[in-house]
Order: sequence, then structure tokens, then C-alpha cells
Amino acid sequence: MTEHDEQYRLARQRVHRLRGFYVHVIVYLAVNALLLAINLLTRGPLWFYWPLFGWGIGLVAHGLTLSGLTFLGPQWEERKIREYMNRQKPPSAPPPTTEAR
Repeated sequence: MTEHDEQYRLARQRVHRLRGFYVHVIVYLAVNALLLAINLLTRGPLWFYWPLFGWGIGLVAHGLTLSGLTFLGPQWEERKIREYMNRQKPPSAPPPTTEAR
């Protein structure tokens, strides 16, 4: 795989994640607008802001993963993958023995 292919793959992956975030925002707005309408039409106590707030936390977290401001991002994943792979590797040479002198 050439460097250009790798750059294309990473850019495509990032665009795919960004598209997922945009879909998340659209669904968040549509569902919460519907919940607001239901809440206002039923003329009871206001409750629509609870799902708005709870889901909003998830939406912000999703956005943070795209900006790289999360400690569990792609760099963390790669580091952990290398760490686990290194643990599973058999040692290349036996450890030195200590002889009594």
C-alpha cells in the first residue's frame, strides 16, 4: 500500500465518521422537536428538556471524538493494539541465565 493509498483510506474513514455525526445531529434535532411538540400539546408539566439534555451529552461526546479531544480516540486504540500485540509475541531470545560464581 502506498502512502497515497493510506492517506486516502484515513481521509475516507474520517469523512465516514463525520457523516455519522451529521446524521446524529439531524436525528437529535428531529426527535427532540417532536418531543417538544408532544409535550406542549399535552399541556402537562414540561419534561421535554430531560431527553434533550441526556441525549445532548451523548451528542457532545460524539463530537469530541471527531475533534480528537478525547483520551479514548484513534491514537489510544492504536497504542493499545500495539501493547496487546507485544504482550502476545514470544520472546525472540531466551532470557540470560544467572550462573553462581
